[in-house]
Amino acid sequence: MKCDVINLDKKSVGSVDLPDTVFGVDVRGDILHRVVRWQLAKRQAGTHKTKGISEISGTTKKPFRQKGTGSARQGSLRSAQMRGGATIFGPVVRSHAHSLPKKIRTLGLKTALSAKAKDGKLVILDSASLKDAKTKVLSKQIKTLGWSSALIIDGAEVDASFARAARNVPGIDVLPSQGANVYDILRRDTLVLTKAAVEKLEERLK
Repeated sequence: MKCDVINLDKKSVGSVDLPDTVFGVDVRGDILHRVVRWQLAKRQAGTHKTKGISEISGTTKKPFRQKGTGSARQGSLRSAQMRGGATIFGPVVRSHAHSLPKKIRTLGLKTALSAKAKDGKLVILDSASLKDAKTKVLSKQIKTLGWSSALIIDGAEVDASFARAARNVPGIDVLPSQGANVYDILRRDTLVLTKAAVEKLEERLK
């Protein structure tokens, strides 16, 4: 698959061949769903917690005698039916993470890249670098390019000046190639890859 390469001034500076094994696989919604769910599950804090009966402070004395009161029998003031009592089968601190085969994770990333290429939302950038780390300058260039919601993926390292300038631009995310993931690719409308990013992703997914 041949794709044009542009610079930040929206000028064509050549073309690049994208391998079909990475950017031309069949788009499967079930694979994308599984990978996104796996990513978001790892992010959950899992710190929700309620107190069981052993954690409620209070006496262990029987509230009143078993028979003769006309009321239902009670064994503890810390029981769930009592005000301020325990919660039965409430949430506990735990990890929500679950395993996902490496082949599925790799296929998910290929599928996300292919989905952007198929929808015409994939842009190849010559390089993501700026001489002056000015948000105003970069914001003007991004507006000219028509990127209102974009993920920009660079090579092994992101240019420090570019990252600093892009930090305060709404709707723009910048990641190194190692940080490329399905969730961030799908949550932005346009995917922008530098030539260095294309090379790194080919190495990673070949």
